Amino acid sequence: MKELLLEVYTPSSSAFAGKVSSVTVPGEMGNFQVLYNHAPLLSSLVEGTIKVLDIDNKLQYFKTSGGMVEVLNNRVLILAESFEQKEN
Repeated sequence: MKELLLEVYTPSSSAFAGKVSSVTVPGEMGNFQVLYNHAPLLSSLVEGTIKVLDIDNKLQYFKTSGGMVEVLNNRVLILAESFEQKEN
């Protein structure tokens, strides 16, 4: 299976670390999805929802109030101002 390593950090903690199939984030110019072998990318995030599809095809939703995202070599690093799981 093609997977990404997702790491999410907030000012107070390491909020998430694990392998996922895809990540959709609220970018400054709109939502965008990161999949396996995505081109290198650095973007700011705005307030919105981060959608994570784990390797078991389970969707998880998280609220964020903004931050930054870096994509490089199948690793997604999110530095978030806040990161809280939403109820489905």
